[in-house]
Amino acid sequence: MLALNRSAIVVRPQSPLLDWLHTVDPTSASITLVNLTQEPTIYLVTECDDSADEETCLQAVYSTIFEDQLDGWWRDRTMWPTPRSLAVFRRWFDCQFHSMLLDLTDEPLFEEEV
Repeated sequence: MLALNRSAIVVRPQSPLLDWLHTVDPTSASITLVNLTQEPTIYLVTECDDSADEETCLQAVYSTIFEDQLDGWWRDRTMWPTPRSLAVFRRWFDCQFHSMLLDLTDEPLFEEEV
């Protein structure tokens, strides 16, 4: 078993994202918050040892995460909310940091651009 030199942020959408999605995409009317939060996205980030590190990290990556989350639901950037500040991000998403990441497989890690 290997410990990875990363932390993880588990990101779950909150009701403001759902409200926005329902506004921009009429076909999303049947999507609920439960649907949105069932399988959260997990982002690997720099190791964070304490809450101060987590705050610094979040300030550095929130914009990328915000855009990735929006792009996953609606690609037309002209319909994305503005501003997309850290304060707005915190309302739209619940973030939970994890500092212990263990790799339980023998398979090699590989990088793939998404």
